[in-house]
Amino acid sequence: QVQLAESGGGLVQAGGSLRLSCTASGSIFSINPMGWYRQAPGKQREVVAIIISGDRKDYADSVKGRFTISRDNAKNTVYLQMNSLKPEDTAVYYCNGFMGGAGYWGQGTQVTVSS
Repeated sequence: QVQLAESGGGLVQAGGSLRLSCTASGSIFSINPMGWYRQAPGKQREVVAIIISGDRKDYADSVKGRFTISRDNAKNTVYLQMNSLKPEDTAVYYCNGFMGGAGYWGQGTQVTVSS
């Protein structure tokens, strides 16, 4: 069983930055891949960024060049650095991880970007 807890969301003006953190209840060494998803009101949950073992990272086209995903195994934490935020980035952001064939989700953190 893995518990994931997101933090770092909030209200920011367009063009601003936020860094989201996802901390696991235990070691994330065996949790792979890990990623960030988001869900805006009235829309389906979509992938934002995924980090796979090593340095392989994949991003949604809408965030390429603006968002960066990283992981710190020593801190059991995955980060999402979000720069040049746009109002369309407004959503609840969820952390996700796979371990032992099972997927785990955090409770989500709200990101609101004002124009």
